Amino acid sequence: MAIETNLTPERRKSMLADGAWNDMLLTDYLDEAATAAATRPAIVTYRMVDGSHASLTYAELSDWVTRIAAGLAGLGVGKGEVVSCQLPNWWQMTALHLACIRIGAVLNPLMPIFREHELRFMLAQAESKVFVVPGVFRGFDHAAMARGLKTELPNLEQVLVVDGQDADSFESILLERAWEQETDTATLFSDRRPGGDDVVQLLYTSGTTGKPKGVMHTSNTLMSHIRPFATRLGLGNDDTVFMPSPLAHQLGFLYGLMLPIYLKATAVLQDTWKPAEAVDIIRAERPSLMLGSTPFLADIAEQAETHGPDLQSLKLFMCAGAPIPSPLVEKAARNLPTRIISAWGMTENGAVTTTRPGDDPSRAVHTDGLPLPFMELKVTDLEGNPLPPGEEGPLYVRGASLFVGYFKQPELYGVDAEGWFPTGDLARLDEQGYVRITGRSKDVVIRGGENIPIVDIENALYQHPAIQAVALVGRPDERLGERLCAYVALKEGHESLTLDEITAFLTERQVTRQYQPEFLEVLDELPRTPSGKIQKFKLREQTTQSTS
Repeated sequence: MAIETNLTPERRKSMLADGAWNDMLLTDYLDEAATAAATRPAIVTYRMVDGSHASLTYAELSDWVTRIAAGLAGLGVGKGEVVSCQLPNWWQMTALHLACIRIGAVLNPLMPIFREHELRFMLAQAESKVFVVPGVFRGFDHAAMARGLKTELPNLEQVLVVDGQDADSFESILLERAWEQETDTATLFSDRRPGGDDVVQLLYTSGTTGKPKGVMHTSNTLMSHIRPFATRLGLGNDDTVFMPSPLAHQLGFLYGLMLPIYLKATAVLQDTWKPAEAVDIIRAERPSLMLGSTPFLADIAEQAETHGPDLQSLKLFMCAGAPIPSPLVEKAARNLPTRIISAWGMTENGAVTTTRPGDDPSRAVHTDGLPLPFMELKVTDLEGNPLPPGEEGPLYVRGASLFVGYFKQPELYGVDAEGWFPTGDLARLDEQGYVRITGRSKDVVIRGGENIPIVDIENALYQHPAIQAVALVGRPDERLGERLCAYVALKEGHESLTLDEITAFLTERQVTRQYQPEFLEVLDELPRTPSGKIQKFKLREQTTQSTS
């Protein structure tokens, strides 16, 4: 079954000519690693529920991938068909993706926090044939939920339960049966081998603006990002990557699943984020690279206050998803040798920009980095004309790692004839080409004709000692159009916060009065996507309802 994409022959020709695409698959890099580094640990997984951990060498991983791939084919999974999984950071997730590539199937990773409402839509649209879930994870019975969904979805033929004890056990169906001895796997894999432009990943957007869309990536779009990313950060097979972010999110998938295999390096996976346990893992495994959003960095910097000697292996920390407050960088620098790398990207691209390890540390605070090789950015006015450095406007991206369309929604692709994709972000570029994301297009708040610099004000408020998280949105106002409302969640130990206290804090920092919030709502927690991004559209709905 061929999946329809928006990829054009002109784009392919251009990418091949530039050397950005080479049609290599992640399984090709697995084969190289299984030969050149057979006994090296490929994946070390830590489960927080019982403190257990397990390790697979590259040779062992390759063998399991062969068996799982043959098994999936034996279960009737065809080329171009979708296998969905809702797995934590366990080795089975990596093996499943590689097995899908072996037989030309498409992996659809789904965040473990999704429940029936989200899954029903995604599994139905993807027409998933197989759904792989944990038995129980974080106290929730995923197996029971998956079996219930199977009765509703006619395309879903098989549920497989990792650590399952029943007839649908992943282990009993796929791992304990020597599928590779029942078929000619060399012929199977040769006949099913996908091309570099075939879809291998279907990943639904997190939904910061509403209903999720199925982002389609090929081996070429994914690998054309991994290679220059590794080069920019100076990574090699002697590096160990620590990944506590979910593999079902693009950050975790690219850098916790794909990057280590490309490098022939070791991936260390933590299935539930627990900072104190992360210290123990880092002490034991000595990773050189860690990746995550700002809260992960904040927690590690906090742990370093008392456990600094245990964290000295961490040479690089790539932080993405939100601006990095300068006090956090300073705090991390006091006890860690870590270079903070800021980055910006999307499910549709992976990381488009990063700072460089040799950059001045201030770059990670004040910018979101430079475009990676084979990627370009432009900032325009509302008519689409490029703006000079320093001016804010809509951000566009084009290049090798740009996705090839939204699943079954080709009309939403939005890429123009020159290859530019509208990101939905507002940004400014400096003279050296570094980008600063200043907000979302819908984040603009205009008070009495004056555009309020939302990200700057949020950054200032993040320095308030009582504020754990903050989001600013516009509240409709008949006279001024909009007035600024601050939604905040407080740090542990802080019981309350008043608007007067916020006003005094911002005034002390010489923030213009017209830019300061006029309303304050304190919530237990802010609504977030599974990847941790604040869902401002929900806050806008809430503030609109409060004025109606």
